[in-house]
Amino acid sequence: MSVDNTPVLTPDAPAAAPPPVTAFHFALRPDGVGVITLDVPGEKMNTLKSEFAEQLAQVLKQAQAQPGLVGLVIFSGKPDSFIAGADISMIAACHSAGEASRLAKKGQMAMAQIAGFPVPVAAAINGACLGGGLELALACHYRVCSLEEKTVLGLPEVQLGLLPGSGGTQRLPRLVGVGQALEMILTGRHLRARQALKIGLVDEAVPRAILLESAAALVKRGWRSSRPLPWQARLMGGPLGKTLLFSLVRKKTLAKTHGNYPAPERVLEVVRKGLDEGSSSGYAAEARAFGELAMTPESAALRSLFFASTALKKAPGSAAEPANVARVGVLGGGLMGGGIACVTATRAGLPVRLKDISQAGIGHALRTTWETLGKQVARKRITAARRSRQMQLITGTTTYQGFGQVDLVIEAVFEDLALKQQMVAEVEQHAAPHTIFASNTSSLPIAQIAAQAQRPQQVIGLHYFSPVDKMPLVEVIPHAGTDARTLATTVRLAQQQGKTAIVVADRAGFYVNRILAPYINEAARCLLEGEPIDHIDRALVKFGFPVGPIRLLDEVGIDVGTKIIPVLVRELGPRFAAPEAFDAVLKDGRKGRKNRSGFYLYPARGKADKPDPSLYALLGVTPRAALTDAQLAERCVMMMLNEAVRCLDEQVIRSARDGDIGAVFGIGFPPFLGGPFRYLDRLGAAEAVNRLRALEGRYGERFAPCGRLVSMAEAQQPFYPAEP
Repeated sequence: MSVDNTPVLTPDAPAAAPPPVTAFHFALRPDGVGVITLDVPGEKMNTLKSEFAEQLAQVLKQAQAQPGLVGLVIFSGKPDSFIAGADISMIAACHSAGEASRLAKKGQMAMAQIAGFPVPVAAAINGACLGGGLELALACHYRVCSLEEKTVLGLPEVQLGLLPGSGGTQRLPRLVGVGQALEMILTGRHLRARQALKIGLVDEAVPRAILLESAAALVKRGWRSSRPLPWQARLMGGPLGKTLLFSLVRKKTLAKTHGNYPAPERVLEVVRKGLDEGSSSGYAAEARAFGELAMTPESAALRSLFFASTALKKAPGSAAEPANVARVGVLGGGLMGGGIACVTATRAGLPVRLKDISQAGIGHALRTTWETLGKQVARKRITAARRSRQMQLITGTTTYQGFGQVDLVIEAVFEDLALKQQMVAEVEQHAAPHTIFASNTSSLPIAQIAAQAQRPQQVIGLHYFSPVDKMPLVEVIPHAGTDARTLATTVRLAQQQGKTAIVVADRAGFYVNRILAPYINEAARCLLEGEPIDHIDRALVKFGFPVGPIRLLDEVGIDVGTKIIPVLVRELGPRFAAPEAFDAVLKDGRKGRKNRSGFYLYPARGKADKPDPSLYALLGVTPRAALTDAQLAERCVMMMLNEAVRCLDEQVIRSARDGDIGAVFGIGFPPFLGGPFRYLDRLGAAEAVNRLRALEGRYGERFAPCGRLVSMAEAQQPFYPAEP
């Protein structure tokens, strides 16, 4: 007999309050193992929220009340993730270090409830187990993970200018050893299942089909004595060994961060505190450091980049519905074409038809993908069988055979306008009427590439950065006649390739190269004034760039890097002109790393870290450092900032957000500064104008602040609205 418990409402009776929505659900199995399933309603992935602490306490209380309970398994109700981390928006809601510290303490207390549970608790991990998710798993007595490719474990908080705040800095060193724990926390590196098993982070790594049963079997065995710590901990050698380890790690960390990121120093401090004074002191130090780091401008900048890139990965290119892309064509098997074919097949999972003028070009492109996948096989990220399946997605031809079935063609041939126009004509002849033509050009106007097209509305720019498989950014460039559906379709393909796409206007240099050119030109002028090559590069690396401007020119190719300059000068004026003396470098046949002749020496063995002294004689320069690191950085960076504001004013970029992402992801603008516009807001527009005018007075009108920046300074207006 069924009973209807639905309450009967009368006009005078108030409606019953709906039951609270909970993310945790408990079920007791016949064998006495309780299963707590975490399934955040309405979300694709589980993320931990502040209110979950009370829900977790309630479900643990419910479990503990069960007679005959022998153990607990914490499991995810999401098919492809365990817990992707904590909800970062909780930090944005904190207005003081104290508030953020209390948030951390709340997380610590929740994890302590798991760690102190009276029967064994195991985490059954499938998919992403990151940040707060791994801290929850660390609080469990056992961890079992699946061997799925999507299963990764890590503590990436340092990448947001933070440290693990729910006990991770204390539990991880005691589980895997101090050296391994510091490496994980300081880099934010993700570990695959077998890597995690090897270092003792998990107890078992099993096929997904038996994950839950394996975790249940572990807790049914009861308590076990802890395994000895790995060799990293055993060889610490007492106080002297500990001091040496932390000293070496600190030195290595500072060599990478140059002191620009406060989080790594605090990680070392907090981990050391816990080891020296015990867990209680360590947890207190962790919560305090978490709160203080959350209020730093570096963390705010890094979190803004996280939110911006997350939004852009989902943002549509236009309001139109994108067309379905089932097959992609690529023209050109060189470095760029091979890289584009690789990410299309391996990340988007789409069949690629590659055309080159020779079999050698096709072979080069296939080799690019084979070598890229080979590294993943060697690291056990994918199987050899999967590599074979992905390789089968790429086929090659020296004709247009098969192009009648492709929905979008990406052209990656030489930067020659006539050649690219020829490619458009040939694709329109051999492909389907709906096929989109996307040009991977770094400098040529898209409107000119489309000028002779029969279907110019289906021509668009798609500018990748080298190396394609590593650089996260792509610029999508519609010309005035590109239709909305072409734009939407191209942006979605870029997202499927794993790229962060920004839509930019069809203007000379687009966005990234336009702001890069004056930066490198200014470095060139500093060199011609006598500043040593390595001094210039060190100054900008110290400022926060991954490589200096002179070395960057060597890496991308001096001939390639300077090719865009005439285009910029013709379209935008003489402020983009490179110093005439620099022509001697190209005339001397120097192209940089690719022909082992550039600004640096390229020995047969070892790193190319010494400038070529013959370069100074070629330029008629006697090297002598006259400017400080800060002065060198200011000259180069202020040129970039001024140009970025012009791009925003001219609507080359859609927003300050897109400008920041483009600079950070495209040329390595220091992430801890958040991008050109976040950095300008930190300086204040008035201060930026003052600095530019001082430089203008000393070095010339190229430093004159643009009108948009001056007007913002006068109005005391920021690029980003103040957060409430």
